[in-house]
Amino acid sequence: MSHPEEQGGSLAGQSRHPAFSRLLGDLRRNPLTLAGALIVAALALVAVVGPVVLTTDPTAQDLPNRLQPPSAAHPLGTDQLGRDVLTRLVYGARLSLGIALAVTAIRVVVGTTVGVVAGYAGGWVDEALMRLVDVQLAFPGLVLALVVAGILGPSLRNVMLALAVVGWATYARVVRATVLSVSEREYVDAARLFGTPPRRIARRHLLPAVLNPVLVLATLNLGTVVLATAGLSFIGLGAQPPTPEWGTMLAGGRDYLRSAWWLVNAPGLAIVLTVLGFNLLGDGLRDALDPHQQSRLEEV
Repeated sequence: MSHPEEQGGSLAGQSRHPAFSRLLGDLRRNPLTLAGALIVAALALVAVVGPVVLTTDPTAQDLPNRLQPPSAAHPLGTDQLGRDVLTRLVYGARLSLGIALAVTAIRVVVGTTVGVVAGYAGGWVDEALMRLVDVQLAFPGLVLALVVAGILGPSLRNVMLALAVVGWATYARVVRATVLSVSEREYVDAARLFGTPPRRIARRHLLPAVLNPVLVLATLNLGTVVLATAGLSFIGLGAQPPTPEWGTMLAGGRDYLRSAWWLVNAPGLAIVLTVLGFNLLGDGLRDALDPHQQSRLEEV
């Protein structure tokens, strides 16, 4: 008779391949999922390679060429200070994607840890942690982020902290529900009877089980974080001029809507495409990794 950990590990290993096969099949069958994957891949390519190709300083001013329309020299025109909009947009992609990844990583680590501990420990530990989660979820995420960012002061670092603080509870709830379900399975009970330490049970059986829902939620949250970061920067709580951030670019161009439409159209379209890409990809991942899921994941 094999050790229950080996049985659980083999079950988890067998379940991964069909999921990714379904994902590849969904990419071929569903044009929306494929479109989302292509948008995200293009965004990542622009964020990584773009600043290497475009060596122009995104903050360099050229007042004689201010508010120039799109042309061969400036494909997306120039802003009110003569800065190249395309260069600022590309550098903003790296900034927005980096912030989204950092914030989502913090949310995943904190929320997954709380969810696993609450679901596996049970009792008063579960009760205390879930009441903390309920308190956090009682406040609208963006409103709470506004309060936290306003208290900490306007800066990108404070916006990252604010968005990370308000977003972990959703992960905790999703992970706890999954852990409660997995903890009742026979191979987990057998591992307890064999005297397997709780930390090893969590690492070998619980964490692999929560990987799929966390991955789907994280993909959807990436677009949400990009939108929230741009929104907080737009109202002055995030990036400060002359930082090339999409929300700051929108704020700087709102006074030139009629005379220089490209100032808001370029960053606005970038935000829309980024959020759309992550949402489409997240929906495809959800269908591929958990095709029987009926409940909708909560977004922050």
